[in-house]
Amino acid sequence: MSFSLAAAAPAAPYIDWAGLSPLLALLGGAIIALIVGLAGPRAIRTQIVPLIALATFGVAIGCVISLWGQSIVLIEGALQLDPLTLILMLVICGGGVIATLLAWRDQAADDIAHGEFFALMLLGAAGMFVLVASRDLVTTFVGLELLSLPLYILCAARVREERSLESGLKYLIIGSVGSATVLYGFALLYGATGQTGYTQIAAAITSNGLATDPLFLTAVAMCTVGFAFKASLAPFHQWTPDVYEGAPTPVTAFMSVATKAAAFGAIIRLFDVALRPAVESWRPIWIALALITMVVGNVGALRQPSMKRMLAYSSIAQAGYVLVGFVLVTDLGVQAICSYLVLYSFGNLAAFTVVIARERETAEGDNISALRGLGSERPLMAVVMTISMLSLAGIPATAGFMGKLRLVEAAAGADYAWLAAVLVVLSVISMAYYLPVIATIWRGETQPGTDAATGVPVLAGGAPEADVAHGRAGWELTLAGVVLTVAVLVFGIVPQPVFNLVASAARGLGLS
Repeated sequence: MSFSLAAAAPAAPYIDWAGLSPLLALLGGAIIALIVGLAGPRAIRTQIVPLIALATFGVAIGCVISLWGQSIVLIEGALQLDPLTLILMLVICGGGVIATLLAWRDQAADDIAHGEFFALMLLGAAGMFVLVASRDLVTTFVGLELLSLPLYILCAARVREERSLESGLKYLIIGSVGSATVLYGFALLYGATGQTGYTQIAAAITSNGLATDPLFLTAVAMCTVGFAFKASLAPFHQWTPDVYEGAPTPVTAFMSVATKAAAFGAIIRLFDVALRPAVESWRPIWIALALITMVVGNVGALRQPSMKRMLAYSSIAQAGYVLVGFVLVTDLGVQAICSYLVLYSFGNLAAFTVVIARERETAEGDNISALRGLGSERPLMAVVMTISMLSLAGIPATAGFMGKLRLVEAAAGADYAWLAAVLVVLSVISMAYYLPVIATIWRGETQPGTDAATGVPVLAGGAPEADVAHGRAGWELTLAGVVLTVAVLVFGIVPQPVFNLVASAARGLGLS
């Protein structure tokens, strides 16, 4: 009897550990950082733990490179390791490396302890891997929560500041609403199709003619709204400026690049694979979202006194640009999205390096007035901010221009030239808030009450983000800013390596 029961037991699922190596590296690094963070000497906590985080992201990038070109189905079809997953993981882990450098001396890491801070960042990146690789409703939601929960805590990491706690609470409430909406949409999608796997859902839609079924359309609408919350798409963007402004700036920088890449990876997989047979039902909704998001992001950024709020609205506008590539539902569209996410990240992260530097050096915090006199006081950082603003505005010979050009080419080639024209017009409007930043840097004078030689406030006090223990920004900020600026210029002039990198992004998605 025992023999027959053993024979009837299902076989254990096969797990490709090599394919899961980026995820395992991030989880392992998070555990090590957490344990080492419990060490007594402060030097170990403040120096070794960030090095562990850097090494972990580096190992994860190495694992991604070692798997390049492969397409592997992991854990019985729950995850898909393919070019799209690998490209987005490079963006996520690259953003993690820069965010770790930005957070090296940040007060937020002291407030909640270095081990916890960097472990949470690594866990968030692990959730992003699960999210972008998922090809099943269940694992998609697991990835979404594993991504979100660490970020809720990181946004409130400055526990002694009301603004940071408010940021974490707002993100928790709005993020929970978004997650619940996605979950209800998934439940209805399962109810309509009887499947949780993406390829099985697509087959059920085709075989049962569900493209116009009311239950199915309700599921699609709820999934759209839920992911719109997560990706900061208008009109579901209201949380973004407040959260970006209140969160520790290194966390804001990480979210602006990595979270956006993960969210769009999940959107591409769900809608371009599982819901592809019903594309004509959901495409008009996403086109409307793209138009609203581009307009709201660019208009909202005008005359913002806070650099972080301005970059938050800029991030919303950038999400609208990415949607232009998504609604095409073509191979070239996915390539354009990946190209843009890679190229946009350089200029965006470079801007945050300067914002953090000025928060630590002046009494103005993240206010645009903190940049006044930067050209004479800190010429190198002034060049970094200038190039980053030009890139975000899409000026030729910068990486941002090549990313937008790729989106325009993809849209025009798919008979959506009118949508490309809207993108171009709104990009021109965006110069109205990027160029004044450059004018402030080079035409302004050093702030009164500030030591012109060091940039440190003469009187006591300082910005909420100011690192009073380090009156001048550390070497890591300068290093990150210079490297990112060089990348903006190099890939703005010679973008072909990035285009070659993403050439196979849509392989396995079944697009034309």
